[in-house]
Amino acid sequence: MKRRMRKVTALVLSVGMMLSMTITSGAVTIDEAQKKADELQSQKSAAQAEKDTLAAKLNSIIDQMNKTQEELSAKETEISTAEEELVQAKVDEDDQYNSMKKRIKFMYEGGNTQFLEILMSSSNISDLLNKAEYVSKLSSYDRDMLTAFQDTVKAVEEKEAKLQDEYEKLNTLQSSLVSQQTEAQTLISSKEAQIAEIQDQITDNANILADLKAKAEAAKRLQEEQAAAAAAAAAAAKKNNSGSSSSNGSSSSNGSSSSRPASSGNVVSGSGYFTHPCPGMTYQSSYFGEVRSFDSRPHKGNDYAAPTGTPTYAAAAGTVITAGWSNSAGNWVVISHGNGLVTKYMHHSSICVSAGQRVAKGQQIGYVGSTGYSTGAHLHFQVELNGTPVNPNNYM
Repeated sequence: MKRRMRKVTALVLSVGMMLSMTITSGAVTIDEAQKKADELQSQKSAAQAEKDTLAAKLNSIIDQMNKTQEELSAKETEISTAEEELVQAKVDEDDQYNSMKKRIKFMYEGGNTQFLEILMSSSNISDLLNKAEYVSKLSSYDRDMLTAFQDTVKAVEEKEAKLQDEYEKLNTLQSSLVSQQTEAQTLISSKEAQIAEIQDQITDNANILADLKAKAEAAKRLQEEQAAAAAAAAAAAKKNNSGSSSSNGSSSSNGSSSSRPASSGNVVSGSGYFTHPCPGMTYQSSYFGEVRSFDSRPHKGNDYAAPTGTPTYAAAAGTVITAGWSNSAGNWVVISHGNGLVTKYMHHSSICVSAGQRVAKGQQIGYVGSTGYSTGAHLHFQVELNGTPVNPNNYM
């Protein structure tokens, strides 16, 4: 009895140590993933800040472009007005020039005769002086008007030249702003691509982090359930240790199996060829053919979640060909039903049949547990036909 208790205690301690190492290892990986998540978030924030700065610069450029375009439009209007003024000034200059030429020709074409005739036609000296002054003023007027028109033409030409110069400067500025706009838009597009790439990395890392946390939590639950199962097995061994064999004839090819007496009577449910192997289940946690997140291969059977210690039953009458321990399946039972049809029952906390034993449909074969490769108390029920897994639901 003491030797068996020491073995159970050693098993509990070794399982606890292995799972503790797994969780600790997972915690380090989680810390690394969390550190990477923080770094990626920092990179994204920095890139977003740079993008916001570029966007503000782009908006400023666009505002300046709009203002410059308004100034260009105004300059175009001013230049158009100046061109019209210049044309009119040249017309007035030409008209004045032609008018003065006609008067000069009229007065001097025939020599001084006409000029003398104007003076000789005077009725008195006062009239003579008035006419002579008129002719002199007329010549001065023509000269002054011509000079004034020429000055106007020059002033308008200078005005037009200045407006053209201002227009060219504004046009050059607008071209520069267009180049700056294109450059800013290119930089923003590049920054958006960088942010999108970082976001993809954040999403991938978040999925990895969530998976690591889930595995760490599952390992923790497994540790607790294994410890509870081992404690229950130890208690059962202590209670039933009266000198009789506690293994009940169960065999093991790799490790050790746990046996426990069966409850009385067979349990048959449903009208199919198979009865349900775990009618006391809480829910079905996995299905045949399902591809789970931690295993890329299709699931070979059905998983029935149930509290540790829930009875399990033979789905149909047959011969027990294996009843013992497997590193992956834990305490398991394999039953042959003939014609290549086999059923497998895995992860028991303890079993109550032995290899070579004939069992009836609905006869108890064990108790639900979480031994072997398991993350929680459940029965893995697998059906094979000629060595190939098939859907258990086809038989129930």
